[in-house]
Amino acid sequence: MREAFNGMAAADLDGVVWQKSRHSNSQGNCVEFAALPGGDVAMRNSRFPDGPALVYTRAEIEAMLLGVKDGEFDHLGAGAN
Repeated sequence: MREAFNGMAAADLDGVVWQKSRHSNSQGNCVEFAALPGGDVAMRNSRFPDGPALVYTRAEIEAMLLGVKDGEFDHLGAGAN
């Protein structure tokens, strides 16, 4: 596996298992995550599975998830202006 960096092709992340939310829709408009061997987490758009993957530390993902759970990003959701 190549060294991971932000904006790399998701196809270059050999052997990782991508996961999306069970709340994702059937149109493929989903964000997928994959745990990387070094402990980081990759994120990609399911519409472009070979497209770019962004790589974050576990601490960065944890901070984002806590913000989502706390509603900090609700203004970005469906129907938001």
